[in-house]
Amino acid sequence: MRIGITCYPTYGGSGVVATELGIELAARGHDIHFISYAMPVRITEASGRIHFHEVEMLNYPLFDHPPYTLALATAMANVAVNESLDLLHVHYAIPHSVSAYLARAMLKPRRLPFVTTLHGTDITLVGLDRSYLPITRFSIEESDGVTAISEYLRDVTQREFEIRRPVEVIPNFVNCDVFNPANGKCRREEFAPRGEKILVHLSNFRPVKRVPDVIEIFGLVRREIPAKLLMIGDGPDRTVAEWMVREKKLSADVIFLGKQNQVQDLLNCADVLLLPSDIESFGLAALEAMASGVPAICSRVGGVPEVLRDGVEGFLVEARDVKTMAARALEILTNPERQAEMSRAARQRALRCFCSKNIIPLYEDLYGRVLKNS
Repeated sequence: MRIGITCYPTYGGSGVVATELGIELAARGHDIHFISYAMPVRITEASGRIHFHEVEMLNYPLFDHPPYTLALATAMANVAVNESLDLLHVHYAIPHSVSAYLARAMLKPRRLPFVTTLHGTDITLVGLDRSYLPITRFSIEESDGVTAISEYLRDVTQREFEIRRPVEVIPNFVNCDVFNPANGKCRREEFAPRGEKILVHLSNFRPVKRVPDVIEIFGLVRREIPAKLLMIGDGPDRTVAEWMVREKKLSADVIFLGKQNQVQDLLNCADVLLLPSDIESFGLAALEAMASGVPAICSRVGGVPEVLRDGVEGFLVEARDVKTMAARALEILTNPERQAEMSRAARQRALRCFCSKNIIPLYEDLYGRVLKNS
């Protein structure tokens, strides 16, 4: 198949999953055309089956802001014609599914189907804003296929938007060959030269990720045992986190690594992942850690309990309860047998439920059904 994929080309979960989906589909023989304003972040190598089409926006004095939705719709229609696309797959409802709807309308009488994947904040934050709810509902209803990354997100979508059409759950995934503790590329001694335990946080540092809580948790852990904290990512709350680290005199033990493409190598260094978010529709960072054999301490929110089982692959704690999260981290870090047991369980659950080789065929099946019905 020839598939157009549109996503936000950022380090957020939706961009990562969309990019990895395109890479996996290309490896299975499909021609993938990414259509966005920038190259997706995890496209690191050239491929004969992966193509990028940049959406150029018009800067005109009449517009306070460039009309990206319209520019994207035009680009989608052009790529569909020039590259003979079979369908579009858009990630994040606003504005991508609206653009796909416009592109489909522009190409009549040809039928260009599009699939919309809902990732989380496009529903729970943007979509539930009353000013955006009608257009979000409309674009979902007009999609030829709709998926959500967790049962939690499907249920929220159907309940809050009163969606009449079915929403299929296709969970997020990882390449279990890439995220693999056996790869062992990380040199722990670079981060923990005295054998300290290593905690890690991976996110886009938005307020919903509770980055200050990560620092609070680490501070409590650091009082009890020698430890280091790797902060992977960047975003609006990085400055706050850096200030907290200085105030708590943790600068020697907290390492801000910024945005990283090869996060699997860093996860192979970790003993525990911290994910204390206020909301997660899935928890991709937790899954990437699990596939790497790293137990996770996560907030018991949203779709996270569908990914990680409390006391098995890590721990689930009420959001913002930093003291309990620190205690659970110490429970793992001070008990080598418990850590090894959870590490094995985490890897096995990722292998059993969330490997790309098991999830990608679900998308291929959906594409086939959409094309058959178009």
